[in-house]
Amino acid sequence: MNSIPAKVDVEAQQKFHDEQLQPRLEEAKAGKRTVYFVDAAHFVLGAFLGYLWSLTRIFVRTPSGRQRFNVLGALNAITKELVTIMNDSYITSTQVCELLVKIAECSSGIPITIVLDNARYQRCKMVMELADQLGIELLFLPPYSPNLNLIERLWKLTKKKCLYSKYYSNFKEFSHAISHFLATMNCSHQEELDSLLTLKFQLFTEEQIKDAENFDKAAPTLSVIESTKKASSTKMEVHPVPVSTCVEAA
Repeated sequence: MNSIPAKVDVEAQQKFHDEQLQPRLEEAKAGKRTVYFVDAAHFVLGAFLGYLWSLTRIFVRTPSGRQRFNVLGALNAITKELVTIMNDSYITSTQVCELLVKIAECSSGIPITIVLDNARYQRCKMVMELADQLGIELLFLPPYSPNLNLIERLWKLTKKKCLYSKYYSNFKEFSHAISHFLATMNCSHQEELDSLLTLKFQLFTEEQIKDAENFDKAAPTLSVIESTKKASSTKMEVHPVPVSTCVEAA
C-alpha cells in the first residue's frame, strides 16, 4: 500500500515535472547545470518499534526525552553527494542561508538550481535575496509534492539504516549514528543510493486519486468486517511484537 498526498494537484505536478524539473535535470546529466534537492529532516529521540511474530508480548527499553536532531540537506541529483547543516535546535531561514553559501562554495562555475518545497523559512525575502546574490536558482515545488523531491527518499533510507529496531541510550549516540551514516553513505552504500535515488519520479493520475477516495469511504466497513472476523476466530492469536526501539523522524 502506498500513500497519495490528500491535496495533491495532479495537473500542476505533471506540468512542473515536464516543463521545469526534467529540462534542468537533462542539463545536469549533460554537465551544464548542477541540481540539488533540498529538504529538512527532524529526527526525534523517542520510541519507534520494529516487529516480528511472537506467541508472547515482549517489552523493550525506550529512550527518554524528546530531543531533536535536525538535518537540512542538499542532495546533488547526479553525484548523490550531500551538503548539510545540522543542529539540535531549529531550522530557520538562517540555516537555509548557510546552506546556500556552502552550495555556492562547491560550485564549479555552471548554473545551480535548488529544488525545494514551500516552507516559510525557505520561501522568504532573506533566502531569496541571498540566492539571487549567489546566482542560485530556487525552483519551488508545487504544494503537497514530496514525491517530486528526491531527498525524501534519502530520509527514508536514513531511518531504515540508522533508526529502525535500534536503541540509543543517549542523544549523543543517536545523533552520531545519523551524521556518520550521512557522511559516509557515498562510500558504504553507493550501490544502494544509485538504485534508490534514480531520477524517475512517482506521478499520480486522477484515477488513482478516485481509487484512494473510494478506499477511504470503504475503510470503516472493512474495519468492522475485520473486527468481526477476529472476534469469531478460535485460532491461536499471534502478536506482532516489537523487537527493539529506535527513533522517528518527525
